Amino acid sequence: MSFFDYGIVVLYLIGMIFVGLYFQKKASSGIDSYFLGKRTLPWWALGASGMSSNLDVSGTMINTAFVFALGASGFFIEIRGGVTLIMAFLMIFQGKWNRRAEVMTLAEWMHFRFGKGKQGDVARLVAAFSIIIVTIAMITYFAIGSGKFVGEFLGIPDYLGLSSQFWAATLMIVLAMIYTVASGLYGVVWTDVFQGLLIFGTIFYICAVAFFKFNLPEAFQVSVPLREGGFMALNTTREAWTSVIPHWSLNLPANSAYSIYNLFGIVILFYLIKVIIEGSGGTSQYMIQRFFASRSDRESGLLSLFWTFLLSFRWPFIAAIAIMGVVLGTQQGVIQDPEKVLPVVINEMVPFGLKGLLVAGLMAAAMSTFDSTVNAGAAYWVKDIYQTYLNPKATEKQLLRHSRWSSIIIVILGLGFMLLIKNINEIWGWITSSLGAGLLIPTMARWYWWRMNGYGFAAGTITGMTAAVLQRLFLPHIPEYYAFIIATSFSLIGMIIATYASQPTDIKVLSEFYKRTRPFGFWKPVRKEIIPETMKQINKENRRDILSTFFAVPWQVVLFLTGMTIILKRWDEMLWLSGILILLSIGLYFNWFRHLSSEVKVED
Repeated sequence: MSFFDYGIVVLYLIGMIFVGLYFQKKASSGIDSYFLGKRTLPWWALGASGMSSNLDVSGTMINTAFVFALGASGFFIEIRGGVTLIMAFLMIFQGKWNRRAEVMTLAEWMHFRFGKGKQGDVARLVAAFSIIIVTIAMITYFAIGSGKFVGEFLGIPDYLGLSSQFWAATLMIVLAMIYTVASGLYGVVWTDVFQGLLIFGTIFYICAVAFFKFNLPEAFQVSVPLREGGFMALNTTREAWTSVIPHWSLNLPANSAYSIYNLFGIVILFYLIKVIIEGSGGTSQYMIQRFFASRSDRESGLLSLFWTFLLSFRWPFIAAIAIMGVVLGTQQGVIQDPEKVLPVVINEMVPFGLKGLLVAGLMAAAMSTFDSTVNAGAAYWVKDIYQTYLNPKATEKQLLRHSRWSSIIIVILGLGFMLLIKNINEIWGWITSSLGAGLLIPTMARWYWWRMNGYGFAAGTITGMTAAVLQRLFLPHIPEYYAFIIATSFSLIGMIIATYASQPTDIKVLSEFYKRTRPFGFWKPVRKEIIPETMKQINKENRRDILSTFFAVPWQVVLFLTGMTIILKRWDEMLWLSGILILLSIGLYFNWFRHLSSEVKVED
């Protein structure tokens, strides 16, 4: 980059630190301010912050890698996590269900669901520790991607036996830590909003350049990574590469790291099943923190809708970068590492001056993911372990000090594990399909099955995550769907055995949970305790939410694909996708949007 480009990046970084420090005083009034912004943040800011946090550099690099290597069909692989399809479920019902608990963390929620007795304590502690582990893994994922991206521009040398990527990631993380540790969720949200403006400037510029200046040749080459290292060039055509209609099978070389996707139809069905389970159970970490911080049912719905709409612009951007990567390959030879297409394109095809703005925008995307993850993860140590069990009489000053130190320790651990992982897809696949899968079954069952108790949640989580770690140690190269089956099977068995080996949760606790949350599912013994008029309202809301979900899931997929077809100039596919999108939007409006309520009245 030129001196001017570096100047733009430095100004951006100084601006982020200034915004974060500006909100330090507000965040320092207590942990409710530090982790939830006192539930006073507007829905549009929470939604914009959520979008910025989802649009991370690591995810953008791996998503671009799949679209570059496989064409538009690569989109469907990232149904596993990169499409963030869980937003459809949060938008319709999971967001408001979680908000109604009025808690700070998912672990604290366990007391709401299982009571404050022994089983509630066990569930809360297991939830807290398991989410901290996932948070550390997410920091590792963030560090690898940001290290690859920033290292491409800053030219940091290897030092003390550690790679340039490690030092580049460390630089990014230290800078983001300054405002994250200082200002908590206030700083996270408002820096994310500011960073979102930079991100969208980046998106619109790249999309415009790709659309107006670059045309794909009729035939060209792409590249895929090999399992044992190195890369292989493959031939494809514009017609095949730009089509958003997925094939049932692919024909990638057996020694390719992407050959696990050759049974493409089965893989995508597996990802859809995984997402349905995950979406139905809700989420944790920074995503659910936005809903805990929202002010009403209506605002939780609005922030989800705004979040999803903003996130849809990510996929045209990814398609644009992939197109530019293909064209660059026709001029200089195919880009070998698909995961480096994003930084290589910006480095080679963006002029000086604008390059600094783009790098700053993508650094913003990286830092917004990091700050949200760290702030949410630290809450589990402070609220659910330190304050609840180690020092119940802790002062606000002590709690804030622990908030900041726990943030720093989580980051150091995440950086350490970065030294053990080779590439972004490796860590992302394990997080989404193995480690995270260990949480899926108990996380879902807690909403829909009255008999499940705190011991069942704890046992299911421990066995599932233990199976995921053992799979990583002894079977590291098995396909993701096998890793998912291993983790979820052990989790399900552990949950059922522990649930039936212990007493049910107290019926009074269950009744209070059900009246406030109003989930659908298997709640017959609890429903009998509720007056008929209230049950009539609950049943009406449940039916509407179930039907709306059938609109929302395909609506989100079609919304994202429609934007991609514009950049890919596939007008034939854009027309019929637009028609489907209009019909689904009408269904969502009449069945969901116009029924958004400000609050649910809880009957005694």
